Amino acid sequence: MEHGQETMTIVDENGEEHVCEVILTFDSKEYERSYVLYHILDGEERDDDEEVEIHASAFIPTEEGQDGGSLLEIESDEEWDMIEEVLNTFLEEEE
Repeated sequence: MEHGQETMTIVDENGEEHVCEVILTFDSKEYERSYVLYHILDGEERDDDEEVEIHASAFIPTEEGQDGGSLLEIESDEEWDMIEEVLNTFLEEEE
């Protein structure tokens, strides 16, 4: 996964692949990690005002020039709070 990428494919715990729309990527100096906020595309058209479930993961990109990377779980409540603050700021700017 690269910063600026519009979609990515994830594999869930059942081994099923899902195409996801990347909403936002950002880096945190405090946690020394990169993050991706995304939602799973289900193949159905959505209205612009319809709510979507937003997922967040830390990610480690692969070697430069290669596609892919590893998604990691968020480790702490403090990290979740920081991600929520970044998302809220992003959504306010979008309105």
